[in-house]
Amino acid sequence: MLDCAIIGGGPAGLTAGLYTTRGGLKNVTMFEMGMPGGQITQSSEIENYPGFFEHDKTGMDFMNTWQKQCFHFGLKHEMKKVERVSKTGEHFTVTLESGESVEAMTVVVCTGSTPKRAGFKGEDAFFGKGVSTCATCDGFFYKDKPVTVLGGGDTALEEALYLSNICSDVYVVHRRDTFRAAPPTIERIKKKSNIHLITDSVIEEAYGDAMGLAGVKIRNVKTDELTQMENTGLFVFVGHNVQNEVLKDENGAFICDVNDWGQVIVDLSMKTSVEGLYAAGDIRIEAPKQVVSAAGDGAVAALQVISTIQEQA
Repeated sequence: MLDCAIIGGGPAGLTAGLYTTRGGLKNVTMFEMGMPGGQITQSSEIENYPGFFEHDKTGMDFMNTWQKQCFHFGLKHEMKKVERVSKTGEHFTVTLESGESVEAMTVVVCTGSTPKRAGFKGEDAFFGKGVSTCATCDGFFYKDKPVTVLGGGDTALEEALYLSNICSDVYVVHRRDTFRAAPPTIERIKKKSNIHLITDSVIEEAYGDAMGLAGVKIRNVKTDELTQMENTGLFVFVGHNVQNEVLKDENGAFICDVNDWGQVIVDLSMKTSVEGLYAAGDIRIEAPKQVVSAAGDGAVAALQVISTIQEQA
């Protein structure tokens, strides 16, 4: 039986593996189908992680050192897909896609979430080359430059406010004439002189060349009028797909408490509503979706795992 099964190999999962093994647990396995690292491995540059400020290093370079460190202390990596997690008595059964199962005393789920794509032409081609889903990560690259934000919810408007303190102008494109965000957020947006609201509109196309994004084409859904805007930064905030399938039973019901968006409800210790089950990183409620925060979540969850196992010994 495993002391701890870690599901997901991003920053949260790797840090949970580091802290559990370095903390003395001998039987810890991380289940991750591909190479560990998470979404950050797709980044061309890391600039906001404390202590890491090498401009010639990519997200892949950054995470390679994490893997070496974590595996050094005894973390095992299984390239197997987890189908589901279930509580069986005092312990857990981790069922794999192959049909085999593994027993574990504790489980840390770090499967994360992925930003939804809006589906406009050029979105995939220029993703990471001007199209972004993280203002905190990439906003600084557009310091004193105009950018476009797509979306009308709380996240879109909050990120637009963040960008307005960095960029010269922020153009918020929303397909409706009203916003879904909280009223106080909308009021703050309207008071910002460099935030411009483009309502009843959608992004028709992102265009550019080998150097990256050059601009966007915006279509008014009521008049069909097409406007071309030469901004080199486009931030898309149309929601997230929470990777929570492993927490559903055979009937499709969640085994622990989640909110309306499928994010796992945890306390400050990353504990879920099920004893011995923890959630860390972007899968949890109110996740900042930053590497440094995910790593912190993984460390907190790991320390709780060690404490739980010591109590059972």
